[in-house]
Amino acid sequence: MKIGEAAATSGCHLETVRYYERIGLLPKPQRTGSGYRAYSDDDVRRLRFITRGRELGFSLDEIRSLLQLSSDPGLSCSEVDQLARTHLGEIEQRVKELSRMAKELRRTIVTCSKDQRKDCAILDALWCEKSPTTNSAPKPRKSRAMTDVHS
Repeated sequence: MKIGEAAATSGCHLETVRYYERIGLLPKPQRTGSGYRAYSDDDVRRLRFITRGRELGFSLDEIRSLLQLSSDPGLSCSEVDQLARTHLGEIEQRVKELSRMAKELRRTIVTCSKDQRKDCAILDALWCEKSPTTNSAPKPRKSRAMTDVHS
C-alpha cells in the first residue's frame, strides 16, 4: 500500500510516517516501479505499535527500546515490565506535579480581584520569582513538541 493508505490505516500523519523512517523507527519501505513507497502489513502493524506507544506517553527512544525488545525471541518480559513500571512512575509524578499546579492556579484565581490590572493577583503570581507553594524558583517545562518533533 502507498504511504497515504499506510498513514490512514495506522492513525499516523503522512509526514510522521516519513519522520519515523528517517529516524529508523520504521524500516525503509520497498519502492514501486514508479518510485512510490510500498508499505507492508507488518509496516502498518509497526506504525500502530508506535502510535499506541505515543498515546501511552512513551518517548520515541522508549518505543525504540520496546520495538527492539519485542523482536528478541528469547525475551523475558522483565525488561519490558521494568520499562513500563519506570514510565508509570514518571506519569504518576507528572500527575502529582499537575495537581500541585492546578491547586496553585485555583488559589491564585480565587484571589483575583477582577478589577484593575495593577491589582491582578494572577499576573502578580506569574511575576513572582519564587513559587508560593514550593519556595523555590519554578522549573521551566520543556514542551513535548520540542522534545519529540513530528511524533
